[in-house]
Amino acid sequence: MAYLPGVTRIMFLLAALAASAPLHAQSDLEEGFAGALRGCETWVLDPASWSQGPGPFVAAVHLGDKMGLVDRVDEVTLPPRELRQANHYWRINATEQSGYVLVVSDRLPMCHITGGGAEDLQPAVEAVIASADFQKRWEADGEARNGEMVSSRYHNLDDPALSIIISRARSPGQRLDRVQLVATAINEPKR
Repeated sequence: MAYLPGVTRIMFLLAALAASAPLHAQSDLEEGFAGALRGCETWVLDPASWSQGPGPFVAAVHLGDKMGLVDRVDEVTLPPRELRQANHYWRINATEQSGYVLVVSDRLPMCHITGGGAEDLQPAVEAVIASADFQKRWEADGEARNGEMVSSRYHNLDDPALSIIISRARSPGQRLDRVQLVATAINEPKR
């Protein structure tokens, strides 16, 4: 029975490691969407983060080299025509085959996020929306369903003038052949 103290010690270490591990490790797809949302909020609510260069903005998004400024993006990732003014395009490579595009403007208080690729983004988007971090910053205002799509409207709890509509597939596996996520946020202060 001399081995028992060693086994007990190993069991104790394993139990301690299990207790300290997060219950849900954020996937790369979730991290990418959460980063796109942070980028959206930061760009619109904190112009000082980008007005003197992109460094502080990129740091605030917390995606490191997974996010980069690009000169142009595909037409399908652009915001509605009325929001296409002085746009900047940020590509977020969540995985090798899937990711997000964040479109912002230095003239309009808006941002536009699209997501797509070979992997199903729906579970990741739902996980981010259901997360405590998202719910600390956004409050639901309503939801509309249209066929295989669901669109949810939220307002920002720090600045209720900022609202976002997040449209995505209603269930996993529905939109792998086209854009899987469209989210547009606009800051409309009350007059």
